[in-house]
Order: sequence, then structure tokens, then C-alpha cells
Amino acid sequence: MVARVNTVAFRGIDTLEIDVQVHIANTMPAVNIVGLPAKAVDESKDRVRSALASLGLAFPPQRITVNLAPADVIKEGSHYDLPIALGILAAMGVLSEEDLSGFCALGELALDGRLTAVAGVLPAAIGASARGRGIICPAASGPEAAWAGRVEVLAPNDLMALINHFKGIQILTPPS
Repeated sequence: MVARVNTVAFRGIDTLEIDVQVHIANTMPAVNIVGLPAKAVDESKDRVRSALASLGLAFPPQRITVNLAPADVIKEGSHYDLPIALGILAAMGVLSEEDLSGFCALGELALDGRLTAVAGVLPAAIGASARGRGIICPAASGPEAAWAGRVEVLAPNDLMALINHFKGIQILTPPS
């Protein structure tokens, strides 16, 4: 099974839709990120692994392949952490891919699972709105996303709050 999560790449203030695809296979444990990731994106695997461990979620001891499509566009920035983590959680069955499909996600993960603000949230929110999607971003970036107007904004402080939101345990309030 391949889980998919939406995010964006930036070209100036314009956004390009990026499809984060995650596949978990029953082979030798490894994590590979493909699709022209820059160094900060390749380092996502370590931030995601630590964030999940901090939340008490075991990283699957399997081969995880993350494809950032289209593969011919260089992916730069730490904002890929959150969509990669969500893709892994969906592939593991923790979150529903269907719930995530209506959103564009971006955010950097701290090692303890907190979400750190990233640049470009407003253009990402405008792009998400134009595509009929909501946006998931760090709480610190939520007010910026709200400037986009008619777009659903989920802006949790940490990954656990987002998981709880999708599980119906803790509903996030929209930022203003």
C-alpha cells in the first residue's frame, strides 16, 4: 500500500503541488527519501523518527520509501517533515489517508514532536484554497495561514494534537 499526503515546493512566492508517497515494505529496515531531496529534506527521516519515538509510536522496523513527486523538481526546506510523518502514520494505519487527502501539510518537526514554524505558509494556504484543500501547519504559522481567507486551517502545537484531532479525541480550534 502507498499512502499519499499533499504538500508544496516553492518557486519564489508560487507553489508547486508535491505528492508525498510513502511505501512500507517487509524487507530490511531502512528509510529512503527519493525525488531530488536537498540535504534538509533528507535529514527529515531522523527528525521524523525521533518525533514519533518521543510520542511513544514505534517506527516500523521495515523498509520505508518516501517519494516526493514530481521527481524532477528539487525539494528544499524542513517543511517536508510534517507531510513525511503523516504519510508514514497513514501507511502504518495510525491515520486515515482519506482524512489527510483534503489537506496540504507543511511544518518542521522538533525531536520531541512539536511543530516548528516554517516560511511560506501564506502562499501554501492560498494554493491549497485554490485546489479546494485545507492546510495543516504549525500553530505558530496558523494566523498566517488564516490570512488566505476561505481555507480550513489545522494548526496544532505538536504531532500528537494533530493525531488526536483526526481520531476525534481533541478537536483543534481554527486560528484567527
